[in-house]
Amino acid sequence: NGTLVGQGIAYAQRNGAVVAVVAEIEVDPATGKIWARKMTVAHDCGLIVNPGELHRVIEGNIVQATSRGIYEEVMFDRQNVTSIDWATYPIVETQDAPGDIQIVLINRPDVPSAGAGESSTKPTPAALANAFYDATGVRIRQAPLSPERVKAALAKVG
Repeated sequence: NGTLVGQGIAYAQRNGAVVAVVAEIEVDPATGKIWARKMTVAHDCGLIVNPGELHRVIEGNIVQATSRGIYEEVMFDRQNVTSIDWATYPIVETQDAPGDIQIVLINRPDVPSAGAGESSTKPTPAALANAFYDATGVRIRQAPLSPERVKAALAKVG
């Protein structure tokens, strides 16, 4: 159907936590739309005190970071911010949220708890960009990977 599929990985450390994210995406070259069909997270933040809540926090971080990586961008003119409402500052909507989020928690009781609140946010846009490269052979090095930016990048390579 013309949809391209790719996988990408990214890794980051933040406040003592170590996180790897694998993104599996679909790219529609005609519309420039990217959909994260599956996100897999390996998350090490030392001692895990409340695994259920940690799981929910990571899941929320992945949805928010996917929104940042694909949709969110503050726009300016020469004097003002022009992103002033939901029409001019888009965020991920329910139907465009990741289709599947798999989380692997690495519990290390011998290590103190580390920052887990936003650790998965950092590598997510990079994993999406790497998956885009895998799907298309084209690098985009500026977030978000908006439909306009995707179509422009794909048009440059023919």
